[in-house]
Amino acid sequence: MQSKDAIRAIKERLNIVDVVRRYVELKRNGPRWVAPCPFHQETKPSFSVNEDQGLFYCFGCHASGDVFDFYSRINGLEFKETLEQLAAEAGITIDRGPRDPQRDGQERKQRSARQQMLRMYELAAGHFASALQSPEAEECRRYIEKRGLSDEIVQRFGLGWARREWQSLADALRRAGFDMRMAAEAGLVGQASSGRPYDRFRGRLIFPIKSLSNQIIAFGGRIIADEEEAKYINSADTPLYKKGEHLYGLAQARRGIVTKGRAMLTEGYMDVLTLHQFGYDNAVGVLGTALTPEQIKRLSGFASQMTLLFDGDRAGRKAALRSCEMLLTRGLSCSVVIMPEGEDIDSLLRGAGPEAFETLQAQAPDGLRFCVDVLKALAPRETVEWARNFLRQLDIPELISPYISRLAAHLQLSEADLREGIAGARGQRKEGQPKGISASRTRQNIRDREIMMFAVRYPHRLRDMQEMGADLALRSEIARRLWDKIETHGPEEVFHQLDEREKNFWCKCRGPEAAPCDSGEKELELLRQSLDQYYASAQASSLSAAMRANTGIGDFEADLDYLRALKETLEKGHEQS
Repeated sequence: MQSKDAIRAIKERLNIVDVVRRYVELKRNGPRWVAPCPFHQETKPSFSVNEDQGLFYCFGCHASGDVFDFYSRINGLEFKETLEQLAAEAGITIDRGPRDPQRDGQERKQRSARQQMLRMYELAAGHFASALQSPEAEECRRYIEKRGLSDEIVQRFGLGWARREWQSLADALRRAGFDMRMAAEAGLVGQASSGRPYDRFRGRLIFPIKSLSNQIIAFGGRIIADEEEAKYINSADTPLYKKGEHLYGLAQARRGIVTKGRAMLTEGYMDVLTLHQFGYDNAVGVLGTALTPEQIKRLSGFASQMTLLFDGDRAGRKAALRSCEMLLTRGLSCSVVIMPEGEDIDSLLRGAGPEAFETLQAQAPDGLRFCVDVLKALAPRETVEWARNFLRQLDIPELISPYISRLAAHLQLSEADLREGIAGARGQRKEGQPKGISASRTRQNIRDREIMMFAVRYPHRLRDMQEMGADLALRSEIARRLWDKIETHGPEEVFHQLDEREKNFWCKCRGPEAAPCDSGEKELELLRQSLDQYYASAQASSLSAAMRANTGIGDFEADLDYLRALKETLEKGHEQS
């Protein structure tokens, strides 16, 4: 069936309560189900599920949505992946559109290649894990023991050993019937000039990298002797794996992140393993790249707070600065733990102990303060310009004013200086703007909200609203965009076209704590009265302006017409108020 029909069918077959209770211990509370929120750290049951509406909402962190949003967020999946997984669970086949033999054949080929790669990675992981127990892996086992890694951590993260032979893995793949060209495309083997395949990972401690569906999709390898080779090598990008999109240890850390409401973000494989061994099971690594928007998107599905762990040298501080900037402009909060000189996570935890690490965390500055301190030390003349650029990048308008206030205080500037250059671009109110304009905009916002609350609660009544001019009364771009989506996609399909802010508003209007949607006629009549009053007031303002413009022309007959129209308008407004 078509995707939109599949969405409807999945909702009919899968009860949101049954899906949510796989991850959360729900308890009945009157007409709704409640629990502590799985998306932020708390003990009170602020997370609520409305079974009839098929929606969830958290009054603490404001996470909201339907069964697709919950499943996507709790598993860190894109909507397409969620749709496919829930469709399979519900026994629904999704129609990919008009049949195209060539396209179908290509898609089958791609799916087959992906499945083969997954099987190759599974075989490779078993090959490496088995090799770690062999006599020739004694040097690797000694290294693991020296680094203090427990057997439980080795097992949990599936660590292995890549033998020093040139074709150990290649031979294993060949015996299993895999094509060497496919193995090369998967990044497991290379090809010599003679055409002979050879293992890419040799003489290294192996770190399997998993997807959120717990499938192995790549490997990292570390040398353990003083060899003149790169300390770490990673799988190249493949159809299964894009380095900037994944995080090491996220599959293992997912539950810890959700439980603690915070993710720890570090740089290396060993740092992640050490943190998990010391009980910090919410730690992940960035896989040898600078933090990317794709990685942030994956992490933000589990928590909105991050702890960044970086080296204390200049390079570490600059990397932390960039990471903070990316997190803060996306509305996430973070703190920055800088390691003491000469220390890393491993040496600190094993030497000074967890207490010293906890002290560092307690003293860690929040992201914005850290950014300002680093900039003052690195390039004080550029700090103000950085602050303005930072403010321009903010994704959430509500954060602009509080960030301006904090930055102004940290930089010892006036807020007006910081607003300069961003007010026009962000639609901020300029210094000296008349208060009447602000009050007028407030009234407009209230009216827009009244209109859109009814539109969301009763989307099938859009035609009735249009007849009374509701759509013409909308002024804010946000409200008009939401109206257009409801009008374009209809009541059944619109929810999956909404952005995060719109979904939040939708769930507040129809979620567990909203009034039942059973008094549409009464609510529509109240909206009609409000709009009639608005249009009467607008007409009166227009007539008054026209009279002022006509003054001095000498057209007394026109003045009388305006006065009569103004009198009728005002009388009508009084009757309706």
